[in-house]
Order: sequence, then structure tokens, then C-alpha cells
Amino acid sequence: MKKNFRMLTMGYLIFLSAVLGAVLYAGIVVTAVTFHSNQWLGADVLTRFQEGKIMTENFLRLSYVVNVLVVVVVLYEGYKFKKFERDTLTQIATFFVLATALLFSQYYIPDIISMQQQGEAMTKSVAFVNTHKGSEINSKIFALSLLVLIVQNMRKACK
Repeated sequence: MKKNFRMLTMGYLIFLSAVLGAVLYAGIVVTAVTFHSNQWLGADVLTRFQEGKIMTENFLRLSYVVNVLVVVVVLYEGYKFKKFERDTLTQIATFFVLATALLFSQYYIPDIISMQQQGEAMTKSVAFVNTHKGSEINSKIFALSLLVLIVQNMRKACK
């Protein structure tokens, strides 16, 4: 592997790992703190709807980074594919990373924002609950696929 491409690969792996860390942190820590604000503030200052709006803003900002990730993955993995440096597991992981990333940023986030703008009653509807559950499942698939992509690229880079 050429020195410049090795450096690019290191940057790519660091970026993928940082995004994975951000996704896990947002999903595990930020969510737990935001939806239990009464424990941290000492009183019920925020309603569940207000906590949800704060959480949505966090995920909206995360979606900007996820969109950058989509571009970076397409460019890097596309280049590797064109150079015939490919394997089935990496291709599958790349597909799932791209599909779930785009679902997160282009489908679930706008849909949840739209429902929240319709008011608190809409966020208690079956449609919202199902959309939210779908976004949670999507995020888990995204994180797992991203981890597989990182491991596959690290494995190849360490040869």
C-alpha cells in the first residue's frame, strides 16, 4: 500500500470510528440524560414532548455528520472497488452503512421533525411510535454495519 494511501486509510478509519462513537454516545448517553432531565434538574421542568424536541435537535445535528460520512464512504470504498480491492463482507457492510445512514438522515429525522411540528398529540400516535421504533432499529443496524466496515478495513490495512 502506498504511503499516501495508507495515511488516507488511517484518516478514513479515524473518521469512521469517530462517527461510530458519536452515534453510540448520542444513542446511549445523551438519550438517557435528556429523557431523565428530572433527575438532573431536581424537578419536572421539561415535559416528555420538550425532552423529545431537544433529543431530535441532537440527532438532527448528528445527521449532518452522517451525511458527510456517506460521501466519504462512497468515495473511499468506490476507489477501493475500482482498484479491485474488494471482498463480499466489505461490500455488504458498505451497502448497509450507506442505506441506514441515508434512512436516518433523509427519512427518519425529517419525518420525526414533521410529526413533532404537528404537536404533542401526534407524538403519542401509533404512526410516531412506529417511526421512532424504526429509527432505533435503523440506528442499531447502522452502528453494527459501521463497526464491521471499520474492522474489515483495519484488517486489510494491517496486512
